[in-house]
Amino acid sequence: MEPQTSQPVSYSSGAGSGRNILFTVLLGALLVISLVFGGWAFKNMQDYKNNSDKKTTAAVAVAVSKAQRDQKTQDEQANKSPNKVFHGSPTYGSISFNYPKTWSAYVDTTNSSEPINAYFHPDVVPGIQSKTAYALRLELLSTDYAQVVQQLSSQIQQGKITARAYLPPKLNRVANVQPGTLFSGQINVQDPTQRGTLLVIKVRDKTLEISTQSNDYLSDFNNGVLSNLSFAP
Repeated sequence: MEPQTSQPVSYSSGAGSGRNILFTVLLGALLVISLVFGGWAFKNMQDYKNNSDKKTTAAVAVAVSKAQRDQKTQDEQANKSPNKVFHGSPTYGSISFNYPKTWSAYVDTTNSSEPINAYFHPDVVPGIQSKTAYALRLELLSTDYAQVVQQLSSQIQQGKITARAYLPPKLNRVANVQPGTLFSGQINVQDPTQRGTLLVIKVRDKTLEISTQSNDYLSDFNNGVLSNLSFAP
């Protein structure tokens, strides 16, 4: 009796099915992950786009606003230039300085004890009784220089104003011209609300007081008036 031989069992069909199922599962998983990632990426992209648009719009608005402010400043400066020039009488030292052409002036020269009493202000000069802080005040007084400075000493002691020696640039190295005193702070004793800058300087036998009664006009005062102030000693 011949021995019987066993036939090998083939699992190729079952293994192939298992691999197909695994591949299908992996493919499905990858597809789901891709869809989820794609949705997340799209959402973030939309958020970025929306935020980017908002930031761009805000940046444009800021740039436009700055450009408008810069243009307004340029227009204001252009309107002030060229400046007007104040010329005082040769009898009293030919006092001269520049001031913006947009300012108006009221000048009184009828009082011998105060040969020049002038008010300057943008557009229209307000009335003397209006208690306006004038853009520019000018007084040429017969009072002695030392006496005028002394009248402000109490303000210095109380810390309401500061004082320093000052000589206008155009008078530098001019013979017989002495430095004056530049006061800053509460220069108007009668009105404590006014804060400005006042130059007191000797002009021949008189004393010149020239000031801005508001810091709003300090740039014009420093760069236009004081930088161009001159007189004949």
